[in-house]
Amino acid sequence: MNTIHYKNINVSYSDTGKGTTVVLLHGFLENKLMWNELVPELSLKNRVVSIDLLGHGQTDCLSYIHTMEDQADMVQAVLHELKIRKAVFVGHSMGGYVALAFAELYPEKIKGLVLMNSTSYADSKERKVNRDRAIKAVKQDYTTFVRLSIANLFSEENREKITLQIEKVKLEALKTTLQGIIAALEGMKIRKDREVLLHLTDYPKLIILGKKDGVLNYEENRNQIENTSVELVTFPDGHMSHIENKEELKLVLKDFLKKI
Repeated sequence: MNTIHYKNINVSYSDTGKGTTVVLLHGFLENKLMWNELVPELSLKNRVVSIDLLGHGQTDCLSYIHTMEDQADMVQAVLHELKIRKAVFVGHSMGGYVALAFAELYPEKIKGLVLMNSTSYADSKERKVNRDRAIKAVKQDYTTFVRLSIANLFSEENREKITLQIEKVKLEALKTTLQGIIAALEGMKIRKDREVLLHLTDYPKLIILGKKDGVLNYEENRNQIENTSVELVTFPDGHMSHIENKEELKLVLKDFLKKI
């Protein structure tokens, strides 16, 4: 594990392997450890950098709201420290929102983009209301909020099939501070719509969606790539492709990286 000092906080990241740089960005209530089973395979032929986003894992909170732009600037600080000029970005859920913000702010640094169980759309009015409800809920009962939030990320069948793995994810999520959770929810609520990036950028792009994702509606999110060159991969399960469809995901990512 490595750390950089950024704007008076510590930012934690890992850096493994050589070759084309692949930057892995985790989702809400996750941290860089979510990639542990992917990193050994991807780092055989690539340099893999995974970063704890603001207020998650071993990276400190920066402010009351962590905008996606704040997160992207922090990611850029890590890449600058590591002298990385260009990279392929893989973002899971909130990590995808950060990757899109990064792609808008630092377009010359993007070699390829993978949105995994993520979307280029901004929050709808309904989603914004739900974010506010989530902020209230986590303030009232932190543990119940975190445990329920994690369970809902898996398809219904998998909630019964892989209970031990889900429990591990919950325990990891419970390491996220209350401030980190609120700052992320506030930041996701106000993020911009970045669908235009899927249409107007010329680097390779891939979106991975789960057919039974309870967080992102499958059909609705397919619409964002109509009339684009974005490749779509559909998995049969929920929001947690790195667990629910682990082996298939490894193959998909390795295949995508071969094209770059």
